[in-house]
Amino acid sequence: MALPYFYIPAFDGNSGELTLDEDTSKHIIQVLRMRPGEALQLTDGKGRLLTAVIGDDHRKRCRVIVGSVAMSPPRIRAVTIAISPLKNASRFEWFLEKAAEIGVSRIIPLLCARTERQSVRMDRLRQIAISAMLQSQQTWLPKVDQPMDLDLLLSSPGRIPSPETFPTQPAGRRFIAHCLETPRATASLAAAREDQDPAAAVQDIPPSLILIGPEGDFTQKEVEAALAAGYLPVSLGPNRLRTETAGIVAATLLCIA
Repeated sequence: MALPYFYIPAFDGNSGELTLDEDTSKHIIQVLRMRPGEALQLTDGKGRLLTAVIGDDHRKRCRVIVGSVAMSPPRIRAVTIAISPLKNASRFEWFLEKAAEIGVSRIIPLLCARTERQSVRMDRLRQIAISAMLQSQQTWLPKVDQPMDLDLLLSSPGRIPSPETFPTQPAGRRFIAHCLETPRATASLAAAREDQDPAAAVQDIPPSLILIGPEGDFTQKEVEAALAAGYLPVSLGPNRLRTETAGIVAATLLCIA
């Protein structure tokens, strides 16, 4: 049976003991009714997996004794999805949860001309990402950016810009999923992915970034700007998909298939 699994915001690598925050302590002691000597696992969301035992079962400041620390390698497929927030916030949160479980590395709320919701609750989105990471037994926490204008994203053709807390990421393979007629042929995402990377070894798979537009799709001007910036137009299938569904299809094709 898998050990109970929890998130810690940071781990310096040298600590033999940790005091957990109040929410985590309450869950361990009051909900799960764990007692001193019982084992659990912790992750800092940066690849570390700690196995520990409870030393002090204080319900607000549970203390654990770290037994071992293992380091997981980064995800083989580094996938960033830049996707427009939705008018219905719960649908965007559903997308974030499922994308994190699938293994998306980074999610950028993308502000486009037709985006109706211009703000998101970053604290809530981060907590959803943490919960999804724990639910899927992963050790790498997806990065969730502050909302970013499409123009800003497209203005850095060689790299994906990001807040100062996150390093910039090489652009690698860049795609835009849309439903408009364009001079350039639109390939399926699965075919485009293989065409750009037909013989790469698993460890050499370059990072991927895909743009998913709002309800109502990107404007013609936005699509043309993305194509001019080097993005490849792709299709996610013959059906017209909701924004959050398109995001999940893209996540599955880029992370798993």
